[in-house]
Formats: sequence, structure tokens, C-alpha cells
Amino acid sequence: MSGAAPGVRSSDGDASALSNADLAPTPPDARTWGTWHVAALWIGMAVCIPSYMLCAGMIGAGLAWWQAIGTVLLGNLIVLVPMILNGHAGTKYGIPFPVLVRASFGTSGAHVPSIARGLVACGWFGIQTWIGGAAISQILASMGWLDPAAWQPLPLLGISLPQLACFLGFWAIHLVIVLRGIQSIKVLESWASPFLLLCGVALLAWAVRAVPKTADLLPPERLPADTSAWSIFLPQLTAMVGFWATLSLNIPDFTRYCRSQRVQASGQLLGLPLTMTLFAFIGVAVTSATVVVFGEAIWDPVVLVGRLDASPTIVSVALLAIVLATLTTNLAANVVSPANGFSNLAPRRIGFRGGALITCIIGVVMMPWKLLETLQGYVFTWLIGYSALLGPIAGIMLADYFLLRRTRLEVNALYDPRGSFAGVRWSAMIALAVGVAPNLPGFLNAVSGRSIAPPIFDSIYSWAWFVGLPLAGVVYWALARGGVESSNRPAHARA
Repeated sequence: MSGAAPGVRSSDGDASALSNADLAPTPPDARTWGTWHVAALWIGMAVCIPSYMLCAGMIGAGLAWWQAIGTVLLGNLIVLVPMILNGHAGTKYGIPFPVLVRASFGTSGAHVPSIARGLVACGWFGIQTWIGGAAISQILASMGWLDPAAWQPLPLLGISLPQLACFLGFWAIHLVIVLRGIQSIKVLESWASPFLLLCGVALLAWAVRAVPKTADLLPPERLPADTSAWSIFLPQLTAMVGFWATLSLNIPDFTRYCRSQRVQASGQLLGLPLTMTLFAFIGVAVTSATVVVFGEAIWDPVVLVGRLDASPTIVSVALLAIVLATLTTNLAANVVSPANGFSNLAPRRIGFRGGALITCIIGVVMMPWKLLETLQGYVFTWLIGYSALLGPIAGIMLADYFLLRRTRLEVNALYDPRGSFAGVRWSAMIALAVGVAPNLPGFLNAVSGRSIAPPIFDSIYSWAWFVGLPLAGVVYWALARGGVESSNRPAHARA
């Protein structure tokens, strides 16, 4: 079969229509990632400015430091479960996310979850690129080469010309790396992770030295009289889960390169919850120190570094570390998945590099600075909003792979355009719609800022991921067990 990708066989269809060198199963001799590579991948992704600022909304709303840190830890332990479970198929069969999801959604239906995941990643790509561009702008200002106050915002865009130039400059750095392929990302993560952890510890050391007593770094509970800690905890926990709900879907894109199940599980356990909790704690402690030193809470580390009484060289090195942290997170978390997803749309024409280029372009068009205008919009519209969509997809994937198939997949059929997975699996589509439906009214309230739907839906929306995942999983399992697909598959696929 001349058109098929390596390692893929098709009984009666042209597998090249569903595969290419990037989507084909990873051969055993290419599965070289050890525990450190997986842990380093997570450290590189977790050490970023959004992780540092995770507790900002919780502390600002009145939670104590330990309540905010505990919410971050719990959220990451929860999302670690589907992360490891969905990673199982990647390691066992060497297949990426867009191929794995064909088992539950069908070869055509798989475009829905893979593109939904990809578009969320494009949004995150833009956000992280905007943050990195801001750090570059601050470096130039600290060196005396740029005066941001001298420039007015551009019409329509709402940002100045230097901001736009720094944003596009940082975007170009991503482009150079992704065009070299996924192995270049692995190398960057492995080398950058220890340096990034050291920078975080150095920032914490500054905070300890800057305050008279350690207690100043640990803000107590300051809840408004009519507010309970529980009412803040629920939506924030969902937001914490939503932070990495994206990777809980496409983690097979990385675990397909792991040597064993033990490697992928232990690497994620070591790299994700510990790093996220540590970096969130650093954010709380350092921000508390800024209240003592500067008389105000400075949550943005880019702004903080720019205000430190240090030489331009030290400030520039610190900001370069922030740029590197943003780069490592963006490349792994927000480029690989959409690149594979877009490649899955037309494998004959689009490979990993082509998909990555599409990702980079969409990330600019989405104008990410608009997503970060308010913390309320960031948490309730962005983080919780996409968790309401991705949670049901995760539930369907887990129910299909573990409950229905008991981890057994016919890999060749996943690449066969005329095989048993051909077309759309309507049980998955129905389950996805049912899983999303309860959260849709609350999402409309959050987006509009008005009470379009009754308040009860706001409470449901606060639990978006926790509502959608089990609901969609149960509905899919029931429909699939009931034989919904039997009448949808073409005769040649049922034979």
C-alpha cells in the first residue's frame, strides 16, 4: 500500500487519507522518553506566569494562603487522574490524541474533539505569546531602549506599536522552533526545566529577605461579611482543573514516546502537582512581600522584576528567564495538540509543521490581550468555559477506552477509512451534547454578564468539568452498549 504511513496497514481503504508520518503509531525504537523527560516536560509547562498568578483571584477574594494553595493542589491531583488514564493508550499503542479519539467519535467525528481542543490551545498560545512579548517589552524598557508611556494604543487593536512588535517578535521565536519538529521541544524542555525551578526559588529567597518576618508572606483569610469560603472554592477548583483539562485530552501526543506505563505515570506525578503547587506558593509569597516592600500587591512577575532595585543586567536576566518559562510552556502545551489536530483534518497535505504554522496564525488573530482584560473574564469565561466543553470529551474517551474496550484497540482500524471506525459515531456526539447542555446557560450568563438563565445554572456552571465529564461518560456508555452505532456504519464496515 504505497500511500500508507509507516506501520499502518489498511484492509480495503487508502490509509494515507487518515495518516502521515506524524500521525502514524510511534515505532518501539522511537519510544525513548524516560521519567525525567516526562517530568521535565511538566516542569517546563507548569513554570509559567499563569501558574504563578493562579492564586491571585482567590487571595483577592479573601481566601487564606493555605486555602488557595490547597485548591491548586487538589485541582491538579484531580486532573492528574484522567491525565494518566488517557496517557495509557498513547504509551501502549504509540498513537496521538486525534487518532485515539477516532475510537469513540469515528474517523470523521474525531474532527470535532480534536479541533475543539486545538482552538482552545490556539487561545492559550496567543495568551502565552502575549505574556512573553510583554516581558521582552519590559527588558527593552529596563535597558533604556524603549519608553512604553510614549506610545498610544493603535486603533482597533487597543495596544501600542512596541507592544505589537514585541508580541510578533516572540511569536517568530516560536515559529523557528516548531518548524524544527517535536524533538526540538523535548530537548528545550529537558535543559530549561532545572534553570526555571532555580529562578523560582531565587524569587522566593528574595521575598523571604525582603520582609521583617515570615508571617508577612502568608496572608490570612479576609472574607467579606456576606461571603463564604465555600462559594469561592467551588468555581476556583473548577478553574484549577480547567487549567490543564486541555492536556488531559491530548496527553497521548506525548506519552506515545514513553518507554513504559510506569514512566508516563511516574513522570506526570512528579512533574505536575508538585510543580504547580510550588510555583503557586511562590506567587503567593512573593506577592505578599510586594505589599510590604512597595505598598501594593503586584501579581504580575514581569511588572515586579521591572520595579526591583537592581542593575539593568540582573533585571534583564530575570525577565529573560520569564521569557524562557513562557516559551517552554507554550511550545509543549499549546502547539503540539493543535498541530496534530489540524494535521488530522487533511493528513496528505498537512503535517506537524503545517499544523503548527496554522496554530501560530490563529493565536495572533484571536487577539489574546482581550482575553486577559479582566480576571473575572479569565476565570469564569475562559478557564471554566472551555472546561465545560473538554470535560465531556474526556468522559467519553475514558468510558470508551476503559469500560467498553478494556484498553484493547485494533490500531489498524483507526487508520482505515473503510473500517469499523469509519464515519461518525453518533453515540459520542449525543453524549457530548448532553454533557455540555447543563453548563450552557451558566456560560451564557458569564459571557454576557447578565442573568439570562436562572441563578441555579450559575451554580451548575461552577462545577462545569465535574458535571460534564461523568454525565457524558455515562450517556456514551449507555448508548454504545445499546447498539446505537449498528445502524450508522456502512455495510462494508459492519462486515
